[in-house]
Amino acid sequence: MLASIRLRGVAVAALLLASISGAFAEGPITAKPEETGFSSAGLARIDAYLKNEIATEKIPGAIMMIQRNGKTAYFNSFGVRDPGTKAPMTPDTIFRIYSMTKPITTVAAMMLVEEGKLQLDEPVSKYIPAFADVKVGVEKKGEDGKIGLDLVAPRRPMTIQDLMRHTSGLTYGVFGDGAVKKLYREANLSEGDPDNALFAERLAKLPLVYQPGTTWEYSQSTDILGRVIEVVSGKSLLQFMKERLFDPLGMTNTSFFVTDAAKQSLVAEPFPSDRKIGPGADMGDPRVVRKYESGGGGLVSTIGDYSRFAAMLANGGALDGKRYLSPKTIAYMGSNHIGPGSGVTPGPVYSPGPGFGFGLGFAVRTDAGISPIEGSVGEMNWSGAGGTTFWVDPKENMFVVFMTQTVVHRGRLRIALKNIVYGAFEK
Repeated sequence: MLASIRLRGVAVAALLLASISGAFAEGPITAKPEETGFSSAGLARIDAYLKNEIATEKIPGAIMMIQRNGKTAYFNSFGVRDPGTKAPMTPDTIFRIYSMTKPITTVAAMMLVEEGKLQLDEPVSKYIPAFADVKVGVEKKGEDGKIGLDLVAPRRPMTIQDLMRHTSGLTYGVFGDGAVKKLYREANLSEGDPDNALFAERLAKLPLVYQPGTTWEYSQSTDILGRVIEVVSGKSLLQFMKERLFDPLGMTNTSFFVTDAAKQSLVAEPFPSDRKIGPGADMGDPRVVRKYESGGGGLVSTIGDYSRFAAMLANGGALDGKRYLSPKTIAYMGSNHIGPGSGVTPGPVYSPGPGFGFGLGFAVRTDAGISPIEGSVGEMNWSGAGGTTFWVDPKENMFVVFMTQTVVHRGRLRIALKNIVYGAFEK
């Protein structure tokens, strides 16, 4: 009897592996929606919605996957991967995932925390000495009425935890106005193709927009976390990620650049008029290799690859018999690290939105209501500037990955698709 149980366990594990990794080729084997607690009619609304988005030329194409209770409940692709070539959207299409890089970088850093090689309360300057001299920029109006900038010492050092939860005082400079953000926009941090070490040195010369540990401000914190990983591990960020995550998980098409000429035609492209991410920032070309490996937004991936990563998170840090993080660590990452008692207040541009806090590497849902978007308390999610999004719902034993390339319509799509998914539940 014990032997038969083991055999059934092996068979189930093999089926789950095939259901995700098979997405690289023709797509995974899907169960009947009713077997996974959805209604067929409910999930069919996804098809209708995305087909209309393509027919009305909002997006060129898209691909989406839902897995619940270890079974693929939904998988479908729509439209074209590239409006220029008209090549169809296929499961092996490669997307710029931008900030969906952040959860991966944070997981990589937490592996070092579990090994005792990195601690969350350590100052960033321990690993990047240039940050020992960083100052906080405080705006003050002069007698002439002009806004000046005083540089004051931080009340406490920026920590590794600050990097993971966006309370470092760093910023991006493109969200909102202010004297410090203007300095960021003018700094041209990527000039001359810097590597991660030089990029961090340049960033450390700019003032912080807030005192560390006081304010949630979406920022280049995770880029600096990527450099910390390099310092601690003695390896490049990509090398560490490949050895510890990508290769073991089977994420064979996830990297910072698409260097294989045979795969470069698989890169998804937006409509030509839908490439601008922010002031002076357009979607880049991942076929052009640079030294900088952005831990905050530089990866490209496929739906099959990212689903492997999401499945590992949903499964409490393990997949296919291999453990990447402890289930306690995953739960800790999915806790609200900016809630009451943290001393952190949301900044003026609070990306997680109402009803959400922020954990380590992603937003976490703290309230059943408040948010105008459906979901479950405990949900972990994040999205990319290029239109991609994912979420893990531990309560429903579910994860969802959606891939497209659009800036203009990304927010609207995320809201609509999430509401459609939860509206399709039968039980």
